[in-house]
Amino acid sequence: MAGESVARRAAGGLSPERAQHLASRGLLYLLALVAAVLFMTPFFWTVSSSLKAMTEIYAYPPQALPAVPQWRNYARVFEMVPFATFARNSIIVTLSAMTGQVLSASLVAFGFARFRFPGRDALFVLVLSTMLLPWEVTIVPLFLIFRAVGLLNSLWPLIIPAWFGGGAFFIFLLRQFFLTIPREFDEAARMDGASSLAIYWRIILPLSRPALATVAIFSFLNHWNEFIGPLIYINSSEWFTMPIGLRYFQNTPFSGEDPKEALLMAASIIMATPCVILFFAAQKYFVQGIVMSGIKG
Repeated sequence: MAGESVARRAAGGLSPERAQHLASRGLLYLLALVAAVLFMTPFFWTVSSSLKAMTEIYAYPPQALPAVPQWRNYARVFEMVPFATFARNSIIVTLSAMTGQVLSASLVAFGFARFRFPGRDALFVLVLSTMLLPWEVTIVPLFLIFRAVGLLNSLWPLIIPAWFGGGAFFIFLLRQFFLTIPREFDEAARMDGASSLAIYWRIILPLSRPALATVAIFSFLNHWNEFIGPLIYINSSEWFTMPIGLRYFQNTPFSGEDPKEALLMAASIIMATPCVILFFAAQKYFVQGIVMSGIKG
Protein backbone atom coordinates (compact mmCIF):
# COMPACT_ATOMS: atom_id res chain seq x y z
CA MET A 1 0.00 0.00 0.00
CA ALA A 2 2.82 2.39 0.88
CA GLY A 3 4.61 1.63 -2.38
CA GLU A 4 1.40 2.14 -4.38
CA SER A 5 0.80 5.50 -2.66
CA VAL A 6 4.35 6.63 -3.44
CA ALA A 7 3.92 5.59 -7.09
CA ARG A 8 0.61 7.40 -7.33
CA ARG A 9 2.12 10.59 -5.84
CA ALA A 10 5.03 10.30 -8.25
CA ALA A 11 2.55 10.11 -11.13
CA GLY A 12 0.82 13.25 -9.94
CA GLY A 13 -2.03 11.52 -8.12
CA LEU A 14 -2.99 9.34 -11.11
CA SER A 15 -3.66 5.64 -10.90
CA PRO A 16 -1.49 3.35 -13.09
CA GLU A 17 -4.49 2.60 -15.33
CA ARG A 18 -5.23 6.30 -15.76
CA ALA A 19 -1.60 7.11 -16.48
CA GLN A 20 -1.43 4.31 -19.05
CA HIS A 21 -4.60 5.58 -20.72
CA LEU A 22 -3.25 9.14 -20.94
CA ALA A 23 0.05 7.87 -22.30
CA SER A 24 -1.70 5.87 -25.03
CA ARG A 25 -3.90 8.84 -25.92
CA GLY A 26 -0.86 11.11 -26.06
CA LEU A 27 0.91 8.67 -28.38
CA LEU A 28 -2.19 8.52 -30.59
CA TYR A 29 -2.38 12.31 -30.81
CA LEU A 30 1.35 12.47 -31.60
CA LEU A 31 0.95 9.97 -34.44
CA ALA A 32 -2.06 11.90 -35.76
CA LEU A 33 -0.04 15.14 -35.63
CA VAL A 34 2.88 13.58 -37.49
CA ALA A 35 0.52 12.16 -40.14
CA ALA A 36 -1.19 15.56 -40.51
CA VAL A 37 2.17 17.27 -41.02
CA LEU A 38 3.21 14.69 -43.62
CA PHE A 39 -0.04 15.05 -45.54
CA MET A 40 -0.10 18.85 -45.33
CA THR A 41 3.52 19.32 -46.43
CA PRO A 42 2.80 19.03 -50.20
CA PHE A 43 -0.13 21.45 -49.91
CA PHE A 44 2.00 23.90 -47.90
CA TRP A 45 4.80 23.65 -50.46
CA THR A 46 2.33 24.29 -53.30
CA VAL A 47 0.97 27.43 -51.60
CA SER A 48 4.49 28.62 -50.82
CA SER A 49 5.71 28.00 -54.37
CA SER A 50 2.75 29.84 -55.85
CA LEU A 51 3.96 33.02 -54.13
CA LYS A 52 7.62 32.80 -55.12
CA ALA A 53 9.58 34.76 -57.69
CA MET A 54 11.44 33.01 -60.48
CA THR A 55 14.79 33.19 -58.68
CA GLU A 56 13.28 31.59 -55.57
CA ILE A 57 11.72 28.75 -57.55
CA TYR A 58 15.13 27.57 -58.75
CA ALA A 59 17.07 28.49 -55.61
CA TYR A 60 19.26 25.87 -53.95
CA PRO A 61 18.84 24.91 -51.21
CA PRO A 62 15.06 25.28 -51.61
CA GLN A 63 13.38 28.01 -49.58
CA ALA A 64 10.35 27.05 -47.52
CA LEU A 65 8.84 30.55 -47.66
CA PRO A 66 9.12 33.34 -50.22
CA ALA A 67 11.11 36.39 -49.14
CA VAL A 68 8.43 38.68 -50.56
CA PRO A 69 5.09 37.01 -51.45
CA GLN A 70 4.31 37.53 -55.13
CA TRP A 71 0.53 37.94 -55.02
CA ARG A 72 0.64 39.08 -58.63
CA ASN A 73 1.18 35.45 -59.64
CA TYR A 74 -2.51 34.82 -59.04
CA ALA A 75 -3.57 37.84 -61.08
CA ARG A 76 -1.15 36.80 -63.82
CA VAL A 77 -2.98 33.47 -64.18
CA PHE A 78 -6.18 35.29 -65.15
CA GLU A 79 -4.28 37.58 -67.52
CA MET A 80 -2.58 34.81 -69.51
CA VAL A 81 -5.66 32.62 -70.08
CA PRO A 82 -9.44 33.14 -69.60
CA PHE A 83 -9.33 31.38 -66.24
CA ALA A 84 -12.44 33.21 -65.08
CA THR A 85 -14.33 31.61 -67.99
CA PHE A 86 -13.00 28.20 -67.00
CA ALA A 87 -14.13 28.80 -63.42
CA ARG A 88 -17.58 29.92 -64.58
CA ASN A 89 -18.00 26.78 -66.68
CA SER A 90 -16.90 24.56 -63.80
CA ILE A 91 -19.34 26.27 -61.44
CA ILE A 92 -22.23 25.81 -63.89
CA VAL A 93 -21.42 22.15 -64.52
CA THR A 94 -20.71 21.28 -60.90
CA LEU A 95 -23.76 22.94 -59.34
CA SER A 96 -26.13 21.69 -62.04
CA ALA A 97 -24.83 18.12 -61.99
CA MET A 98 -24.66 18.05 -58.18
CA THR A 99 -28.28 19.18 -57.92
CA GLY A 100 -29.34 16.56 -60.43
CA GLN A 101 -27.50 13.76 -58.66
CA VAL A 102 -28.85 14.65 -55.24
CA LEU A 103 -32.46 14.88 -56.44
CA SER A 104 -32.50 11.89 -58.78
CA ALA A 105 -30.51 9.59 -56.49
CA SER A 106 -32.66 10.49 -53.48
CA LEU A 107 -35.85 9.89 -55.45
CA VAL A 108 -34.72 6.44 -56.62
CA ALA A 109 -33.46 5.59 -53.14
CA PHE A 110 -36.81 6.64 -51.68
CA GLY A 111 -38.56 4.18 -53.98
CA PHE A 112 -36.29 1.31 -52.93
CA ALA A 113 -36.52 2.17 -49.23
CA ARG A 114 -40.24 2.88 -48.89
CA PHE A 115 -42.13 1.02 -51.66
CA ARG A 116 -42.76 -2.71 -51.83
CA PHE A 117 -43.23 -4.08 -55.35
CA PRO A 118 -42.44 -7.36 -57.14
CA GLY A 119 -38.78 -7.69 -58.04
CA ARG A 120 -37.69 -4.78 -55.89
CA ASP A 121 -34.68 -6.55 -54.36
CA ALA A 122 -33.61 -8.03 -57.70
CA LEU A 123 -33.85 -4.60 -59.32
CA PHE A 124 -31.81 -3.08 -56.50
CA VAL A 125 -29.10 -5.71 -56.97
CA LEU A 126 -29.14 -4.93 -60.69
CA VAL A 127 -28.64 -1.25 -59.94
CA LEU A 128 -25.71 -2.03 -57.63
CA SER A 129 -24.18 -4.32 -60.25
CA THR A 130 -23.72 -1.32 -62.54
CA MET A 131 -20.89 -0.22 -60.26
CA LEU A 132 -18.90 -3.15 -61.68
CA LEU A 133 -19.02 -1.66 -65.18
CA PRO A 134 -15.92 0.37 -66.07
CA TRP A 135 -16.61 3.95 -67.01
CA GLU A 136 -14.96 3.33 -70.38
CA VAL A 137 -17.78 0.92 -71.32
CA THR A 138 -20.41 3.67 -71.32
CA ILE A 139 -18.41 6.61 -72.64
CA VAL A 140 -18.58 5.54 -76.29
CA PRO A 141 -22.41 5.06 -76.38
CA LEU A 142 -22.86 8.36 -74.55
CA PHE A 143 -20.57 10.12 -77.00
CA LEU A 144 -22.54 8.73 -79.95
CA ILE A 145 -25.85 9.77 -78.36
CA PHE A 146 -24.73 13.35 -77.68
CA ARG A 147 -23.25 13.60 -81.17
CA ALA A 148 -26.53 12.40 -82.70
CA VAL A 149 -28.52 15.08 -80.85
CA GLY A 150 -25.96 17.80 -81.56
CA LEU A 151 -24.84 18.52 -77.99
CA LEU A 152 -21.10 18.04 -78.41
CA ASN A 153 -18.80 20.95 -77.64
CA SER A 154 -21.16 22.23 -74.95
CA LEU A 155 -21.66 21.77 -71.23
CA TRP A 156 -24.79 19.64 -71.60
CA PRO A 157 -23.03 16.24 -71.88
CA LEU A 158 -21.44 16.96 -68.49
CA ILE A 159 -24.78 17.82 -66.84
CA ILE A 160 -27.54 15.69 -68.35
CA PRO A 161 -26.35 12.20 -67.20
CA ALA A 162 -26.39 13.33 -63.55
CA TRP A 163 -30.16 13.86 -63.73
CA PHE A 164 -30.90 10.22 -64.60
CA GLY A 165 -30.55 8.13 -61.45
CA GLY A 166 -27.62 9.86 -59.84
CA GLY A 167 -25.39 6.77 -59.74
CA ALA A 168 -25.61 3.41 -58.01
CA PHE A 169 -23.32 4.35 -55.13
CA PHE A 170 -25.37 7.42 -54.21
CA ILE A 171 -28.60 5.42 -54.49
CA PHE A 172 -27.20 2.80 -52.14
CA LEU A 173 -25.91 5.39 -49.66
CA LEU A 174 -29.22 7.24 -49.49
CA ARG A 175 -31.33 4.07 -49.35
CA GLN A 176 -29.37 2.88 -46.34
CA PHE A 177 -29.97 6.20 -44.61
CA PHE A 178 -33.67 6.28 -45.49
CA LEU A 179 -34.10 2.85 -43.89
CA THR A 180 -33.06 4.35 -40.53
CA ILE A 181 -36.02 6.77 -40.61
CA PRO A 182 -39.04 5.21 -38.84
CA ARG A 183 -41.97 4.34 -41.07
CA GLU A 184 -44.30 5.75 -38.43
CA PHE A 185 -43.56 9.18 -39.87
CA ASP A 186 -44.87 8.03 -43.25
CA GLU A 187 -47.99 6.51 -41.74
CA ALA A 188 -48.77 9.64 -39.73
CA ALA A 189 -48.34 11.79 -42.85
CA ARG A 190 -50.62 9.52 -44.89
CA MET A 191 -53.29 9.83 -42.22
CA ASP A 192 -53.11 13.57 -42.78
CA GLY A 193 -53.60 13.04 -46.51
CA ALA A 194 -49.98 13.41 -47.67
CA SER A 195 -49.00 11.73 -50.93
CA SER A 196 -45.82 9.73 -51.45
CA LEU A 197 -44.17 12.68 -53.14
CA ALA A 198 -45.14 14.95 -50.24
CA ILE A 199 -43.66 12.45 -47.76
CA TYR A 200 -40.45 12.36 -49.80
CA TRP A 201 -40.17 16.14 -50.01
CA ARG A 202 -41.45 17.24 -46.59
CA ILE A 203 -40.34 14.39 -44.32
CA ILE A 204 -37.62 12.20 -45.78
CA LEU A 205 -35.41 14.89 -47.29
CA PRO A 206 -35.40 17.23 -44.25
CA LEU A 207 -34.50 14.30 -41.99
CA SER A 208 -31.72 13.16 -44.33
CA ARG A 209 -29.56 16.26 -44.42
CA PRO A 210 -26.33 14.47 -43.35
CA ALA A 211 -26.69 11.85 -46.10
CA LEU A 212 -27.68 14.47 -48.68
CA ALA A 213 -24.68 16.58 -47.68
CA THR A 214 -22.43 13.56 -48.11
CA VAL A 215 -23.78 12.93 -51.60
CA ALA A 216 -23.45 16.61 -52.45
CA ILE A 217 -19.81 16.68 -51.31
CA PHE A 218 -18.88 13.58 -53.30
CA SER A 219 -20.75 14.86 -56.34
CA PHE A 220 -19.14 18.30 -56.10
CA LEU A 221 -15.65 16.85 -55.91
CA ASN A 222 -16.27 14.40 -58.76
CA HIS A 223 -17.61 17.00 -61.19
CA TRP A 224 -15.28 19.81 -60.16
CA ASN A 225 -12.21 17.64 -60.78
CA GLU A 226 -13.53 15.69 -63.78
CA PHE A 227 -11.00 15.67 -66.60
CA ILE A 228 -11.87 12.88 -69.06
CA GLY A 229 -15.47 13.97 -69.71
CA PRO A 230 -14.67 17.57 -70.71
CA LEU A 231 -11.67 16.32 -72.68
CA ILE A 232 -13.89 14.05 -74.79
CA TYR A 233 -16.96 16.27 -75.25
CA ILE A 234 -15.46 19.77 -75.48
CA ASN A 235 -13.24 21.14 -78.24
CA SER A 236 -13.56 24.91 -77.85
CA SER A 237 -11.68 26.80 -75.14
CA GLU A 238 -14.76 28.91 -74.39
CA TRP A 239 -16.37 25.80 -72.81
CA PHE A 240 -13.31 24.46 -71.00
CA THR A 241 -13.75 23.60 -67.34
CA MET A 242 -10.98 24.19 -64.83
CA PRO A 243 -9.22 20.78 -65.10
CA ILE A 244 -8.99 21.15 -68.89
CA GLY A 245 -8.19 24.83 -68.48
CA LEU A 246 -5.33 23.97 -66.17
CA ARG A 247 -3.89 21.64 -68.80
CA TYR A 248 -4.45 24.34 -71.43
CA PHE A 249 -2.64 26.83 -69.21
CA GLN A 250 0.26 24.42 -68.80
CA ASN A 251 0.75 24.34 -72.58
CA THR A 252 0.51 28.13 -72.93
CA PRO A 253 3.79 29.81 -73.97
CA PHE A 254 5.38 31.60 -71.03
CA SER A 255 7.51 34.70 -71.32
CA GLY A 256 10.99 34.79 -69.88
CA GLU A 257 9.83 36.93 -66.95
CA ASP A 258 6.98 34.66 -65.88
CA PRO A 259 7.82 31.99 -63.27
CA LYS A 260 6.08 29.07 -65.00
CA GLU A 261 6.13 26.71 -62.02
CA ALA A 262 4.86 29.40 -59.63
CA LEU A 263 1.99 30.30 -61.96
CA LEU A 264 1.05 26.65 -62.37
CA MET A 265 1.04 26.27 -58.59
CA ALA A 266 -1.14 29.38 -58.28
CA ALA A 267 -3.61 28.00 -60.82
CA SER A 268 -3.71 24.70 -58.95
CA ILE A 269 -4.43 26.47 -55.66
CA ILE A 270 -7.25 28.45 -57.30
CA MET A 271 -8.79 25.22 -58.52
CA ALA A 272 -8.37 23.38 -55.19
CA THR A 273 -9.64 26.18 -52.92
CA PRO A 274 -13.41 25.52 -53.36
CA CYS A 275 -12.92 21.82 -52.57
CA VAL A 276 -10.99 22.60 -49.38
CA ILE A 277 -13.53 25.18 -48.24
CA LEU A 278 -16.44 22.83 -48.95
CA PHE A 279 -14.92 19.93 -47.04
CA PHE A 280 -14.11 21.91 -43.90
CA ALA A 281 -17.49 23.66 -43.98
CA ALA A 282 -19.48 20.43 -44.31
CA GLN A 283 -17.23 17.82 -42.67
CA LYS A 284 -19.65 17.38 -39.74
CA TYR A 285 -22.46 16.34 -42.07
CA PHE A 286 -20.03 14.30 -44.16
CA VAL A 287 -18.87 12.14 -41.23
CA GLN A 288 -22.39 11.83 -39.80
CA GLY A 289 -23.83 10.79 -43.15
CA ILE A 290 -21.17 8.11 -43.72
CA VAL A 291 -21.56 6.67 -40.23
CA MET A 292 -25.38 6.59 -40.12
CA SER A 293 -25.81 5.24 -43.66
CA GLY A 294 -24.60 1.81 -42.58
CA ILE A 295 -26.68 1.40 -39.43
CA LYS A 296 -29.53 -0.56 -41.00
CA GLY A 297 -29.34 -2.99 -43.89
